[in-house]
Amino acid sequence: MVRRSLAALGLIGGLLAAVGAANLYQRVTTEDVPYTVVARLDDAELRRYPSLVRVETTADADAVAFRRLFRYIAGANAAGDAIAMTAPVEVTGRGATIPMTAPVEVATDDGDAVRMAFYLPPGYDAESAPRPTDEAVTLVTVPERTLAVRRFSGRPTENRVVRETEVLLTALDAAGVAVAGEPFFMGYDPPWTLPFLRRNEVATEVESER
Repeated sequence: MVRRSLAALGLIGGLLAAVGAANLYQRVTTEDVPYTVVARLDDAELRRYPSLVRVETTADADAVAFRRLFRYIAGANAAGDAIAMTAPVEVTGRGATIPMTAPVEVATDDGDAVRMAFYLPPGYDAESAPRPTDEAVTLVTVPERTLAVRRFSGRPTENRVVRETEVLLTALDAAGVAVAGEPFFMGYDPPWTLPFLRRNEVATEVESER
């Protein structure tokens, strides 16, 4: 019995190590959207993000939108180019339940429609980004912006995201930092990542001098 228990513990330890190694590889090989930390506020950062290009679509379900955008970066574009993924995933207006394996932003539009967007690597601009071949997919240029960001680990459940967002907004209000947009979630890890290894963030755009 003792040998079986030790063997089981060894197997579990090996699986955890393998998952951890896979997560580390994913982080090393996935380019993060660049930013510069301009200030720190308690457990939050004020970050300046450059102008970026994203590809987006609106659909009735997350899975439909995700497939459209994944096809675009896989080569369903006028140039036939495969485009590298970046992180993080951005989610606005709903629980953080979409697959965290791509550069995605999601927001709810009118009714039950979902808007989802993948951010392209910084080397692309409005002119060089290949045009989508799917009429339901569009390219959008996001201007330079400043975000207030709070990081946390664990499972990004809807309740947890709400709590962390409230902490962030309370800190900004106490510091007199004016919010300029709706809060959203940013996730950097795929679904199989162990909770304590996850990098989760809640963020909101704030007013800044341009």
